[in-house]
Amino acid sequence: MRFGFALPQAGSAIGPEGLVTAAKRAEDLGFDSLWVLDRILWPVNPKVPYPIGDGSLPVKYKNVLDPLETLTFAAAHTRRIALGTSVLNLPWYNPVLLARRLTTLDVLSAGRLRVGFGIGWSPDEYEAAGATWEERGKRADELIQALKKIWTTDPVEFEGKYYRIPKSVIGPKPVQKPHPPIYMAAYAPSALKRVATEANGWFPVGIPLSSIGPMFEGIKGMAKDAGRDPSALELIVRANVELHNTPIQKDRVDFTGTLEQIAEDVTTARKLGAAEIVIDAQFSPGVETAKDILARMKELWRVAKQA
Repeated sequence: MRFGFALPQAGSAIGPEGLVTAAKRAEDLGFDSLWVLDRILWPVNPKVPYPIGDGSLPVKYKNVLDPLETLTFAAAHTRRIALGTSVLNLPWYNPVLLARRLTTLDVLSAGRLRVGFGIGWSPDEYEAAGATWEERGKRADELIQALKKIWTTDPVEFEGKYYRIPKSVIGPKPVQKPHPPIYMAAYAPSALKRVATEANGWFPVGIPLSSIGPMFEGIKGMAKDAGRDPSALELIVRANVELHNTPIQKDRVDFTGTLEQIAEDVTTARKLGAAEIVIDAQFSPGVETAKDILARMKELWRVAKQA
């Protein structure tokens, strides 16, 4: 099983030195990948509650570095480690411009890009991005089709309901063929079907480990019905870690508690068939700076490898 680590990308203390140090340290320790999230604002009066925890927006979302610029910066200071998005909210983007940015990162990193896609949860962010909340799923489906066209054909020509690309040559193409691996975060039935038909794997976030197994089996069943090889689909689990000094005895959320309790969750994810666990410690209690994250990184790496 592979292990990824979320870069220090959010909060008031973010900056180039901490980012570079974290990226290099993760690579030196042996982590397989680095990951970034996609947030564009912190609404003062949000239209919907945050879907994790008690519904309160993390204060760190007031300051968030752009995901692709952050990964490009990390790519320039590393050599081996993979670079992933967890996740980009597809309907916010134009497919041609997004394809160019992702391809550039794949080329400049010598083929290390891994792309996680989702559709987001915040109507406020959709409004700010100029995207339509009501048709977000249909837009996501069409955008993925357009991206694959751009990445795999020349000349490219695409005619959809939301996006149109006149017959054109669009280059360069990604280093990875036919394109960088695509993972999708999904909950709703239509989104799970999108994983089964279009993605290389499922990237659940905030779903209890007890539910992930049955849901992943359902996705593989839909993939088989679509004529795809279900065994080729990967399961990647995002672990939003909250470290505590004493064990949590009641109503414990996955990947929260002591290092020993988190190790148990890693073992559970491994038994579920997870190909990778992405550890995000930047929202853990007591973590305010990149230095705090670095202090946790070695502990979490040891726990991950021993679980």
